[in-house]
Amino acid sequence: MSRTDYQTAVDQIGILEALAAYDPHIAGTPPLGVDTLTSDIDILCCAPDAEAFVADVQRFYGAMSGFRIWQWVSKDRPVIATFRACGWDFEIFASPLPVAEQFGWRHFEMERRLLGLGGDGFKRAILALRRQGLKTEPAFWSALGQEGDAYLGLLSLEQASDTELRAMLEAAGFGAS
Repeated sequence: MSRTDYQTAVDQIGILEALAAYDPHIAGTPPLGVDTLTSDIDILCCAPDAEAFVADVQRFYGAMSGFRIWQWVSKDRPVIATFRACGWDFEIFASPLPVAEQFGWRHFEMERRLLGLGGDGFKRAILALRRQGLKTEPAFWSALGQEGDAYLGLLSLEQASDTELRAMLEAAGFGAS
């Protein structure tokens, strides 16, 4: 099956409706418009009851191509499920934390904000870096001319004003569009 646009894929498998009890949010590169052919569709969920979440995901998507599900052994013990549908890889990430507090959502919101402020030139730079093989957060951090941990770096910008972010974008060579 050829690859549809991400929103059509999401709609065709009904994932937002199926996982509605877990406050699903689409994140990642497709909704930002900086996806590549290897990008997946990320669905972030809040699942305080991991066992119920696993049972629901298996019921709805267990028969999908390449279905896998596992739980991290970490403080919050997030559950990850992956499968392929409509020409896309899907990754469902579920944590007991509300979606708005999850790092994945916070990165997504910061990236959306930077794209909104950085204009077309910034978006083109992100796409070029992504096509060179950089993951999303490192591509943004590199385009901003920053060094160090991209994941923590983007989170460190959350409290910055738009004026401060514009100055950072301008210093990196991206003026307003």
